[in-house]
Amino acid sequence: RVWERLYVGAGIALYDFLATIGRSPLPHHRHLSKTKTLEVMPALDPGALVGAIQYWDARVDDARHTMTVARTAAAHGAVMVPSARVVGITTAAGRVTGAEVADLEGGTTLTVKARQVINATGVWTDRVEDHVKDGPINVRASKGIHMLVPRDRIPSSSGVITRTKTSVLFFIPWDDFWIVGTTDTDWNLDLAHPAASRSDLDYLLANANTILRDPLTHDDVVGVYAGLRPLLTGETDATSKLSREHAVAETAPGMLSIAGGKYTTYRVMAKDAVDVAIEEAKLEAPESTTESVPLVGAAGYHHMVDQVDRIASESGLDAKRVMRMLRRYGDRLSEVLAVVASDPSLGEPLAGAEHYLAAEIVYATSHEGALHLDDVLTRRTRISIETPHRGVDVAERTARLMAGVLGWPESVVQREIEHYLARVEAEIDSQRQPDDHTADAARLGAPDVRGFTG
Repeated sequence: RVWERLYVGAGIALYDFLATIGRSPLPHHRHLSKTKTLEVMPALDPGALVGAIQYWDARVDDARHTMTVARTAAAHGAVMVPSARVVGITTAAGRVTGAEVADLEGGTTLTVKARQVINATGVWTDRVEDHVKDGPINVRASKGIHMLVPRDRIPSSSGVITRTKTSVLFFIPWDDFWIVGTTDTDWNLDLAHPAASRSDLDYLLANANTILRDPLTHDDVVGVYAGLRPLLTGETDATSKLSREHAVAETAPGMLSIAGGKYTTYRVMAKDAVDVAIEEAKLEAPESTTESVPLVGAAGYHHMVDQVDRIASESGLDAKRVMRMLRRYGDRLSEVLAVVASDPSLGEPLAGAEHYLAAEIVYATSHEGALHLDDVLTRRTRISIETPHRGVDVAERTARLMAGVLGWPESVVQREIEHYLARVEAEIDSQRQPDDHTADAARLGAPDVRGFTG
């Protein structure tokens, strides 16, 4: 509608202004007529629109982003302890002095001492606070599910975003796929493994089909994933109404919590939390550099983009593959190519997931902290959602590549494969279930490889 375009256009104009202040290289938005909109996005139903506003934005692989932030922190001196869970908070004289941390790989418990503890555990915020007392920050988990459909199934040269009655609907270009999302519903079940149900998928398909010329069906869905948003809350608000902002508050002397927020504000969140921790602990510290520190792989990215053809020629890879890998690894692509140089057979595409090289499996294990098949197929790569077989067809090859780095005996290789196949079957089963409770029960039918549920 005309008034909607004016309203949204004003908001995006402010977005453009803020981007200009931040020296963004992206173009400003533009209004499109109905005819022009259909030229850009011929997949849309002409009866579902009067026009559009086109703007430019960034995208992020959330799992790789988290891993890259951790690698960057380690590069700056942080001690990283993956596969760990807080099981207790230590105190002395009424003040928090540290945490007890369970090593989920080795089965031991570590005691970590600290002048100040920061609880930055997302949807687990309340549970960590409960080790001390009822905390000042209340968090509710909101589930968002997404599905991947083939890129050629929705003819369009632009992504799409529009509102539904209860959430935002978007089509995000993702290499050879579209990510279609999302939902925004309460989730009060297992926090470690949010499950997508049949009703979630029905909701997405129904809303997508209100604007598409050629309706999608369940048969078009290649992969599905679900995540949880940690929303600051009162106890009665619908999750779609809750704040996406963040808050920092003292849980107890010696401990503070930070919760809420979103990817676009994570650096501000980090600065706010650490600034409060420094003040509370009465520590001296230099000015924060969080705003400007490049993530691992970012510093030389643009230079390497300018050298794509040369890199392709020298590595024997095609330029399109090099560009895809640059988007995944940034300037750390040179480390991946070094793996290929050490064993040229690793420069071959992974049969069954040809967008990835065998070297990427080895690199994920040797450089990116992957310890299990799950880690590689789900969180270092996206093979689990980008292939119709959900990674099953490459599970054995991937496990054997990992075994070469980690020294797994055959028994561990087989255990990892069996676990992964069970996980995939449980996820597929959950997506057949009619509601959250039955989907959650189906997903938990496969035990976590680390024995972690929450």
